[in-house]
Amino acid sequence: MELIDIKKPSKEEQRAALESYNALAASLAQLRSENPEIEIEETEEKIRIPKSALLLLAGILKEIGKGRPISIVPVATEITTQAAAEIIGCSRPHLVKLLEDGVIDFTKVGKHRRIKYEDVVKYKKEIKSRQKRLIGEIMESDEEAGLYDT
Repeated sequence: MELIDIKKPSKEEQRAALESYNALAASLAQLRSENPEIEIEETEEKIRIPKSALLLLAGILKEIGKGRPISIVPVATEITTQAAAEIIGCSRPHLVKLLEDGVIDFTKVGKHRRIKYEDVVKYKKEIKSRQKRLIGEIMESDEEAGLYDT
């Protein structure tokens, strides 16, 4: 697969994606097969596609319809410490500390550390979940102290 520049979808692409998403979502709700057949109208070619791939396509169309750029990364992909730090939103030295402290699993390829993309996403979700919980606790504490009106 060739890498392409990731850019924000044009207004025309957004409209087409939104229309396609609505049609695909309606069709997906009616599917009974796990490997439905679709037809490309222009070529009249019929293709069997796993339902999971169509669900992913629907998600892609929905995001493009909202004007959000899309990038697909296979879950088992190993990434660099710099890429992982950018995904998490921290500095590379902080990420290396997390790795060395055993917070996130990694492997070494020569002198370089590699992290599974799925482990980075899992860590980020855990951090977001902990942040939400702590914010809720702070708001609850403020309400009890009369500092926050509901």
